[in-house]
Amino acid sequence: MTHTSTPAVFAEPTRRVPGRWIAAFAVAWLGVWMAQLAPIQKLLPDQVQAQLHTTYWVDNVVAFGIISGISGVCAIIAYPLTGALSDRTTSRFGRRRPWIAGGAALFAVSLVLLGVQTSMVGIGVFWSLALTGFCVLTAALTATISDQVPVDQRGYVSGWISAPQAIGIILGVSLVTYVFVGALVGYTAMAVLLLVLVLPFLFLPDAVLPPHLRERMTFRGIIEGLWISPREHPDFGWTLLSRVLVNFGNAFGTSLLLYFLEFGLHDTHADDDLLVLILIYMVFVIIASLALGRLSDRLGRRKAFVFVSSALQGVAALLLAFVPELSVAMVAAGLLGLGYGCFLSVDQALATQVLPDPENRGKDLGIMNIATAVPQAMAPLFGAAIVAALGGFVGLFVLSGVFAFAGALAVARVKAVR
Repeated sequence: MTHTSTPAVFAEPTRRVPGRWIAAFAVAWLGVWMAQLAPIQKLLPDQVQAQLHTTYWVDNVVAFGIISGISGVCAIIAYPLTGALSDRTTSRFGRRRPWIAGGAALFAVSLVLLGVQTSMVGIGVFWSLALTGFCVLTAALTATISDQVPVDQRGYVSGWISAPQAIGIILGVSLVTYVFVGALVGYTAMAVLLLVLVLPFLFLPDAVLPPHLRERMTFRGIIEGLWISPREHPDFGWTLLSRVLVNFGNAFGTSLLLYFLEFGLHDTHADDDLLVLILIYMVFVIIASLALGRLSDRLGRRKAFVFVSSALQGVAALLLAFVPELSVAMVAAGLLGLGYGCFLSVDQALATQVLPDPENRGKDLGIMNIATAVPQAMAPLFGAAIVAALGGFVGLFVLSGVFAFAGALAVARVKAVR
């Protein structure tokens, strides 16, 4: 669709978003991350282990990885489809808000139903539905950055995606471990907190798409729209590749840390030491995502930050591979947190600046989001297979480092953004 001038709903935002908008955005993400990460880190593995009745960790991780991998396929479909549909939504409530509300509702209901499942099939089905709700919600929520946040504020605002992630994992896991104990109670608590914390954002304004500007959508058009030619849009392609590589690298480095402590370091206090590593990691994630995201806004630079943050994660992974000691793991946790926190905020801002078409921001960011969700979903399965095949964790962490360094090289090829 061609217009002689860019309609307001598609125009690049120039007015800075106020503090109340950022606060509601951050609170919504806190609810999202608690509802996703508490199940991944605690509730879901416990539920899988209870069904398998085995203490052999590889079997548990493989079963968890299969369920996570199936849900990752749902993410591949849900992210771009939701983005494309929200791009064309003409509701009087706006383009993104109906999808934020609907995604949150699907996510919450699926979590509650997941809590009563007593079979592996039921667990797989309802976790896949829950992750689909997560994708619908976050695809629309992420698109509001491109819709409403000016370029020189996006690094800081994007930091309020990753900082709540750091807080959410600690808070969510603590709540389901010590307060809301048990599968049904834990899942229900996370579902209720999700709805309560997302609600304030739904009261913020959202631009309405006039019906006459709505681009016609067909099934063939959706499928074709999923392919964005790297020849025609090389910066989008390099950014997407970098995001896939770095997220796989980070997931390989973090998803099996408990098993690394137990079976790699033979740590008799693995649970306690894992909490220490998570706390170190998350403190550095929060500091890096907010401080370095804002610094990238002030300097008007993105690539250097993403390059260095990716390389830091590579260094941390190699430390874990070749110096397998708890004290070194603590240093590596700090480097991983510093690198990934910076990457999460600045790379999100970078991604919004390489989108090919302002009329399809939601769909294109949905494709970008696949590069975050799928590596996280697939890494436990791939990681367990690598450790089992190589008889140890060295190969896993070396691969983590290789992926992170390759991600740094990929983002260096972006031309349009400094």
